[in-house]
Amino acid sequence: MAEVLALWKPERELDRMRRRMDNLWDSVFETSPTKREEWGGQWLPSMDLSETKDEFVVKAEIPGIEAKDIEISLSDGMLTIKGEKKQEKEEKNESFHCIERGHGSFTRSVLLPGQVHGNKVKASYKNGVLRIGLPKTEESRKKEIKIEVE
Repeated sequence: MAEVLALWKPERELDRMRRRMDNLWDSVFETSPTKREEWGGQWLPSMDLSETKDEFVVKAEIPGIEAKDIEISLSDGMLTIKGEKKQEKEEKNESFHCIERGHGSFTRSVLLPGQVHGNKVKASYKNGVLRIGLPKTEESRKKEIKIEVE
């Protein structure tokens, strides 16, 4: 019986592994309506965390909720947003073919990348977007160091 030697191509193996990892991440972080139902129908608002020189900024899309029904808290560098989006009442003469708009209670938390002045946090809510400005402490502000090039 003759043995067959095959040329090993590590690039091919790495590419195959990368594709598998991409598929895994895509399946974990998928937020399509179908995936939400598979996770128990939980509705989660989209959220961005950005940084300027003086503050961290969190923006969350929370349409269909009144500002008074949104709760914001800050504890040990963890910002938490809670609320509930109520389902609209069905009309008796209406039958649905598709329902994709999420509803239910939600909690979103994000660990802030630095220290903030908790007593100076400002929040605004307009057109379904919650904006939270979290002023940085002096220690959290990046200090720029100039390096001279010879």
